[in-house]
Amino acid sequence: MFSISEWMLGVFGPYGTAGVILFVALIFFIDAVFFPTLPELFFVIGFMYMPESITFGIALLVAASIGEVLGITLLYLIVDRIRMPERIKKVARKYIGFLMVSDERIFLVNRFAPMVPFAGAFISMVNGWQFRKCMFYIVLGCYLKFGVILLFSRFFYVFFSSDMAQTFTITMVFMIIAISFAASLIKKKKEGIET
Repeated sequence: MFSISEWMLGVFGPYGTAGVILFVALIFFIDAVFFPTLPELFFVIGFMYMPESITFGIALLVAASIGEVLGITLLYLIVDRIRMPERIKKVARKYIGFLMVSDERIFLVNRFAPMVPFAGAFISMVNGWQFRKCMFYIVLGCYLKFGVILLFSRFFYVFFSSDMAQTFTITMVFMIIAISFAASLIKKKKEGIET
């Protein structure tokens, strides 16, 4: 049976902690620029490489935020450079206007109830948003969400056997993804946004 964690560790593990940290940063970069990658899952798989090390966990957290910031910045610059047609910008602004929080704080909410895909593109298209303020909320949300995931993962590895800790950690991540997805659907329905 194919195991993505074994594949990841097989590809990046030979490069040690630096390889795993680079892989996590790359996953967050790809998630921010191209398509959803379930970064929560890859984050905990990366943590499983060295679950006993708090320093390694913190390095993963920093790598995740750097990968995401670089990805969002790249997408922001691309959309800004190609000068989106005004009608597309209007649709983006109208969509953001429907949300309960329609300023830069939406990116903090977005971390727990995903409502705004391709953040870099939206930051470029929505007038009145400050890039630095958006990035502050994106990074804050990253540290809050993935810091909690890191703490729970560490807890599982301290109090349970390695196999059981892996099972609990992966189950926790899928629960977080499911709850985030459900919260997003409920919020969209409440605000009258088509899904």
